[in-house]
Amino acid sequence: MNNIMQLRTFKNIHRLPGNLGRYLILITLSLIIMAPVFTAVSGSLRTNGDFLSKPFALPHENIQWQHYTGILEDNSFWQSAVNSLLITAGVTVLNISLASLLAFAFSRIKFFGREIVFNILSIGLLFPVVVALLPVFIQVRDMGLINNLWGVIFPLVAFGLPGSVIILRTFFRAVPIELEDAAYIDGCTRIGFFRFILLPLARPAIASVATLQIIAGWNEYFLPLLVLTDPKKWPLPLGVMQYQGQFGTDWARVMAYVTILIIPAVFFYLMTEKYIVTGLTGGELKG
Repeated sequence: MNNIMQLRTFKNIHRLPGNLGRYLILITLSLIIMAPVFTAVSGSLRTNGDFLSKPFALPHENIQWQHYTGILEDNSFWQSAVNSLLITAGVTVLNISLASLLAFAFSRIKFFGREIVFNILSIGLLFPVVVALLPVFIQVRDMGLINNLWGVIFPLVAFGLPGSVIILRTFFRAVPIELEDAAYIDGCTRIGFFRFILLPLARPAIASVATLQIIAGWNEYFLPLLVLTDPKKWPLPLGVMQYQGQFGTDWARVMAYVTILIIPAVFFYLMTEKYIVTGLTGGELKG
C-alpha cells in the first residue's frame, strides 16, 4: 500500500512541471483576452484626459458615473437597443426554423445527392459574412432592403445556417432508427415525428444554436454599418459612433457604451455555456 502511495506521489510530482506550464499558458491567454474588457470598464469610469494618459490604469479618484447615466438617459440608446433586439430575435427564430428543417432532411430523409448538397452547404463555414460584404451589399440592394432591418437579418441567417445545420444534424442522426419506426407504426407522420419527437429530444442542440445566433446577432457591426443608413435604425454596436466627432472622440463615453453593450452578451453566455458545449460536442439527447 505504501509503495502504491509513493508511486502516485512520484507521478504527481513528475507531472507538476507540465501542469504548471499549462496553467501559465491558460492564465496568460485569459489575461490577454480580458485586457480589452478591463480597459473598457476602467476607461468608462475616468475622464478623457486621464484615460488617454494612462489607458491601462485603475480609476483612483473622481469616478465618472455620469458616463453611464448620460447614456441610459439618452433616447437614442433605447432606440438602438430595440433595433438590436429585433435583429437578434429575427436572426435566431429564422435560423432555428430553417436549420432544423434542413438538418431533418439531411439526417432522416434519403434522396439522391444528399451528402453532396450537405458538403456544399458545409463549405459556407469557410466564408464569414465579412469576407462577402460587397456581394452581400449588391444582393441586399437589388432586393430593396437597404436601410431595412431585414437587410441585416437575412444575410446573418444565411451565413449562420451551415454551422447550425451541422450541430442539429448531429443530434438528429443520433436518434435511433427504431424510435422512428415505432413512431410510424403508431400512426405518426414524418412531420409529426420531426415535430413531436426529434425537436424535443434535440433541445440541447437547439439551445446551443439559439445561443450562438443570439450572440452573433447582438454583436454584429459591419453588416448594419453597410446596410443601415438611418441612425434611427442603428443597433447598439453602431450607436457608439454618435460619440465620435469630426475633430475628436469622447473616449470615456465610448468605453462606457461598450461596457453596457457587452454586459448582456457576457451574462447570457455564462447562463447558457453548458448548452453551447453540449451542442458543439454532440452531447446526450436529453433536456
